[in-house]
Amino acid sequence: MGSAMQAVIVYESMYGNTRLIAEAIAEGVHRAAPDAEVSCLPVADAGADVTRGADLLVVGGPTHMHGMSSGLSRKLARSAAEKHGTDVEAPGGADSPGLRTWLRALPETATGTHAAAFDTRADMKMSGGAADGIAKRLSHHHYDVMVEPEGFVVEDSEGPLRAGELDRAQTWGASLV
Repeated sequence: MGSAMQAVIVYESMYGNTRLIAEAIAEGVHRAAPDAEVSCLPVADAGADVTRGADLLVVGGPTHMHGMSSGLSRKLARSAAEKHGTDVEAPGGADSPGLRTWLRALPETATGTHAAAFDTRADMKMSGGAADGIAKRLSHHHYDVMVEPEGFVVEDSEGPLRAGELDRAQTWGASLV
């Protein structure tokens, strides 16, 4: 009998919304596969050793300027938050590498490792999303991206999440198993 499925959820979060979605996805995976080993980690804590053993890698981040965050967009988000007196959570420090850098360094995987991408985004016509770029980069590293990238809606650039999005994230997580 093989070992339990290893699912790893890696996220980047500025205001905590993406972290909440990542945790809900982890919960959904765990509900669908109770014996799976599920790790949910901020990008700063997700070294190659963590992703290497994964049967399922789920990666998500906030949408900044129509796509994935960058050093510049994180700096802008931080200064906007400071203006509003909002807390910014940047595990590993505000200058820790974001998803873009992390994905660049992601080791290639054996074909057949499943992956999925998600983002948090504003519900605006032109807001775009980070998930497509994440999915493209996962495919580039030979991950088998098994579902369309998914976006979860925040009401405002700093949140909160739209009502029902955490349940939707749980359901989505369960569907990945």
